Amino acid sequence: MYKNDKVIRRYSEPFKLKILDELTTGKLNKYQLGKAYGINPTTINEWIKKYNRKD
Repeated sequence: MYKNDKVIRRYSEPFKLKILDELTTGKLNKYQLGKAYGINPTTINEWIKKYNRKD
């Protein structure tokens, strides 16, 4: 791989909803969930906007 190559990850809808549900329970915040699952917190923000969540 080259330095500027980006890996595009695709997440399934059930996985996204699972992450948002975990965020809703309040046990972990966006940064902790991101670290646990290897997801950028800005990606979680995009999912919140996409699914009109008020988390």
